[in-house]
Amino acid sequence: MFSHRVPRDLAANRLSTMVETARAEGRPLIDLTASNPTRAGFAYPDDLLAPLADARALHYDPQPLGLIEARRAVARDYERQGVRVHADRVVLTASTSEAYSALFKLLAEAGDEVLVPRPSYPLFEHLTRLDLVSARPYDLEYHGAWSIDIASVERAITPRTRALLLVSPNNPTGSFVTQQELDRLAAICASRGIAIVADEVFADYELEPGAAATAGRAATRRDVLTFSLGGLSKSAGLPQVKLGWVAVSGPDALVASAIERLELVCDTYLSVSTPVQVAAPALLGAGAGIRAQIAARTLANYRSIQSAVAGVGSCRVLRSDGGWSAVLQVPSLEPEEDLVLRLAVEGVLVQPGYFFDFPRESFLVVSLITPTAVLVDGIDRVLRHFDCSALLP
Repeated sequence: MFSHRVPRDLAANRLSTMVETARAEGRPLIDLTASNPTRAGFAYPDDLLAPLADARALHYDPQPLGLIEARRAVARDYERQGVRVHADRVVLTASTSEAYSALFKLLAEAGDEVLVPRPSYPLFEHLTRLDLVSARPYDLEYHGAWSIDIASVERAITPRTRALLLVSPNNPTGSFVTQQELDRLAAICASRGIAIVADEVFADYELEPGAAATAGRAATRRDVLTFSLGGLSKSAGLPQVKLGWVAVSGPDALVASAIERLELVCDTYLSVSTPVQVAAPALLGAGAGIRAQIAARTLANYRSIQSAVAGVGSCRVLRSDGGWSAVLQVPSLEPEEDLVLRLAVEGVLVQPGYFFDFPRESFLVVSLITPTAVLVDGIDRVLRHFDCSALLP
C-alpha cells in the first residue's frame, strides 16, 4: 500500500531506544547532541517574534517567489557577509529542506542522481529518496584539515548526474569549501551541465581564524548554475519561524530559466506564510544578537575541547573551520555503536561517526551549542572513559 519513498523499516535504532528508556526511567543523561538553539540556554528577547503580528500579514498576497520586501531583506543579509545578491534572484522557501526538494524537482527526473559529500549530515538520504532522486557520494579527506577529494567527485559523475551538493561549512566536519575547490568544481560542473547546490546555513559560525574569508561563496559564481541555501534556523537561531531562501547565480540565461521554473514549483505549494515574510526584515536584523551568542559559545566550546584533549595521545579533536559540531577521534577498542551505547549507560550522549557516514571508526560527534557547563562535564566523562584524565579549563 505504501511507496518505497518511505523506508519500510521505521524501527528505532539501538541508541534511540536506549535513550528513550533512560529518559522514561528518569535516569540523567548529559546530552552532547543538542541541535535546537531555542533549548540551549540562549537569551531570546521576549518581543523578538512581535513582528509576526504585523497587521499587514492579514492581507494575503500570494507571491510564489516571496514578497519582494522579504527578498530584499535576504539580499541585504548577504551583503552583511560580503556577498552581493540581487533580490530578483532570491527565492523564499519554508525551510532549507523544502529548498532542496524544490531544486530536485527543478533539476532531476525520477532516477537521476545528485552528488553528496561523505561524511555529512544524513538528511540527504531521506530528502533524495522522497523526491525519487539517487544520492551518489563523493569524499572529504582529512590530512590535518578537511578537503574535497576532487578525483572522487569526477569518479562519481555519470550521465544521470544533475547536481553537486556542497555544504559549507560541512555538518559535522566543519570544513568550508575553499575558493580553489569551488573554482575546480565549477569548471567540472559547467562543462557537463551539472548545477551546484550549496548549503551555507552555518556560514556565520567561524571556528578557525580566517576560514570564512578564504571560503568560496556559491552566490558569486557566474560560470555555472548555482543555488545558495540559507535560512533563519541557523543565521538567527529561529528554527521554529520557518523561513529559508535560495539565491540563484550563474549565466544570466540559465538563471532566468531556473527562476521561471522555480516560480511554477513554488506557486504549486505557496508554503511560506505571509506573517514570516512581512516580519523577515525585522527578524533578520534582530537575529544578530542571537547569532552573536551562538558564535561566542561555539567558539569557546571548540577551544575548550581542544584544550581538554591536548596532549592526550589516544584521543584527538579534528580541525573544524566552522559550524556547530566538533569531531573527536577516539581509540577503536570496540565497535562504534557499542561505544556510544556504553557511554550512554555511563550517562553521556554523543553521536557516532557512522551516523554521518565516516569511512572508518572511531569518531564521536558533539554539539558546540551545548551549554558550556554541560559540555565541560560531558567531555570530561568521555575522556575518562578512555582513561584520559583531563578537565576542561
